[in-house]
Amino acid sequence: MKIIAHRGNLRGKDLQRENKQNAIDECIRMDIDVEIDFWFNDGEFFLGHDNPETKIDETFLISRKKHLWIHAKNFEAVECLSLYPELNWFWHEDDKMTFTSKNKIWCYPGTYVKNGITVELGEKKSIPQVLGVCTDYPLSWL
Repeated sequence: MKIIAHRGNLRGKDLQRENKQNAIDECIRMDIDVEIDFWFNDGEFFLGHDNPETKIDETFLISRKKHLWIHAKNFEAVECLSLYPELNWFWHEDDKMTFTSKNKIWCYPGTYVKNGITVELGEKKSIPQVLGVCTDYPLSWL
């Protein structure tokens, strides 16, 4: 099963750590994929959950593309990401599931699809068979 670090968290929700370049890179060094929150405003790239907070550049996304699951957070981000076919990105709000640009099923918490990635923010527990889990506790799921 694929394990994905939710916003770069490794040992639980950490607002100081999540969606920060150093946290994302630490996960990637451990060969753990990362879900990130991406914004595009006024021609600039940002990370952040509720708002664009941390400015990044295009090379940040491109150089880490094998490990990123990019959650587009505004319509401008969708328009921007659609120009990068090599990136794996998605848009959703409260949908039970959506497809990523790489044709993977991304599921809302508590939704399980055999070939999907489900979001389970807690520590490891028994769940139905799925392709992967996105969690704030990836180390407990390994």
